[in-house]
Amino acid sequence: MTLEQLRIFVAVAERQHVTQAARELNLTQSAVSSAVAALEARHGVSLLDRVGRNVVLNPAGQVFLAEAKAVLARAEAAEAALSNLGDLSRGRLTIHASQTIASYWLPKRLAAFRRAWPGVVLDVAIGNTRQVAQAVAEGLAELGFVEGEVAGPTLEVSVVDHDQPAVLVAPDHPWATARPALTDLAATPWVLREPGSGTRAVFDLLLARSGLELSALTLAVTLPDNEPVRGAIEAGMGAGVLSRSVAAASLAAGTLVEAPFNLPPRAYWLVRHKDRWRGKAGEAFLAIAQSFDKNEH
Repeated sequence: MTLEQLRIFVAVAERQHVTQAARELNLTQSAVSSAVAALEARHGVSLLDRVGRNVVLNPAGQVFLAEAKAVLARAEAAEAALSNLGDLSRGRLTIHASQTIASYWLPKRLAAFRRAWPGVVLDVAIGNTRQVAQAVAEGLAELGFVEGEVAGPTLEVSVVDHDQPAVLVAPDHPWATARPALTDLAATPWVLREPGSGTRAVFDLLLARSGLELSALTLAVTLPDNEPVRGAIEAGMGAGVLSRSVAAASLAAGTLVEAPFNLPPRAYWLVRHKDRWRGKAGEAFLAIAQSFDKNEH
């Protein structure tokens, strides 16, 4: 079994299509098919079911995909470790971040790092808080940045910044001009992020303070991204919780109004693995991020 075979298998499994994987890897379709077939033949197991022109992971393939990704992550970490022994003229830094951070906090820090260390490849992925923490725990990311507090036996977390969440409504919503109480949360439909996101965790805390259960509320829609949530609130579907940084343009334009619930600031958390290699690139990125924090606050 080779790393190249694992990379090919992962590419096929993620795209569920041999031709698309071959195009992405810059290989011929026959080379991709042969690599997967060699894996299956060597170990006497079927990993993919062929359905028309597509391929679908079977149960054995699903188990192997997780292991293949873990092996590739460790190989990348080993390569990064060797690169980081040098002067950061080359190397790779893998960062996973939750949506609000990835959209509004991370970009200018990535740009500053890129200007300082142009030879280091930045590999950035976006997920919710739970997904980011899992990626760090599994070694798929060296640095994780999340809005929700996480815990785990292999994780080390620390605060890197703060932002301000807010309850937001459309201008014609009753809360745009009234002063609602916590007990009024059940009086309006809600537009929410998905469970596992840091933004949803803020709403869950607000709900806990009210003494109400989620079942007592009207849930208009649950969405997996900040921008659709903002759009749905603007369209009058109900109230929602978002970071002020996400809603800044809408608040300035008057298409959203902040309801006076006085939510406390929430922390942005850095998530790292307690035991895995910590390279120079990661330390350099954190130094740049911290310099931004000093300049902004």
